[in-house]
Amino acid sequence: MNLAYLTQSFGLKGRTALVTGSARGIGLSIARALGHAGARVLINDLESQAADEAVRTLQAQGIQARTACFDVADMAAVQSAAQVLDATGWAVDILVSNAGNQNRKALVEMSREEWQKIQDVHVGGAFNCSRIFLPGMCERGFGRVVMTSSVSGQSTMPLIGAYSTAKAALGAMARAIAVEYGARGVTANAIAPGFVRTEFTAGLQAREGFEDFLRQEVPQARWATPEDIAPVVLFLVSPAASYVNGQTLAIDGGLLAQM
Repeated sequence: MNLAYLTQSFGLKGRTALVTGSARGIGLSIARALGHAGARVLINDLESQAADEAVRTLQAQGIQARTACFDVADMAAVQSAAQVLDATGWAVDILVSNAGNQNRKALVEMSREEWQKIQDVHVGGAFNCSRIFLPGMCERGFGRVVMTSSVSGQSTMPLIGAYSTAKAALGAMARAIAVEYGARGVTANAIAPGFVRTEFTAGLQAREGFEDFLRQEVPQARWATPEDIAPVVLFLVSPAASYVNGQTLAIDGGLLAQM
């Protein structure tokens, strides 16, 4: 194994990565992968205790990490956090917009407020963070943005209309950033995970018959784990993917490929 080649292609030494919604689940796994590749990582979550615990776990593994607790749906809070990070030498080079929420309800039964809450966190949060952190990336001539979309942004199922709409928008936002800022040293892509076994999908895991559905519809016939997702993000933000821009990459065990 040529370690020099691996470091040159996938190393993130000297970079600072903000992963939103990263106190647990997919976000924490992504933060861990980026940290092991040499990046300093910022753990973002609304729950400061959970974020602190995640940081301690990463630090125990030799990763340089700190918390950045703010509500991604609040532009002023994002701006305030960015000012603190810049002032303390933690300017963000890599943004992984991963924070999300869910509300399983039929579209016509959903209130305007419930619909908007989904859009505010997924789409609004990604916009707020991109709007605040992109200028610094452009000034420094380097930036990586990854949106956590979903296979449901391309193919949906009942009761997740608001979620699917938001996830589809994240793929479009990644393309917009790629087109507008590619010449400034910034790449933007999205990932589209399939069914991942986390706390977020606990309701699906408990649903009668869902395991049979999964084995039938997913060619690999299993749940994904957060560890299946994280290395793909590492690739997208690494030097190895410097010419990958504006793409949405499915990580779904073949779900979307199967008719």
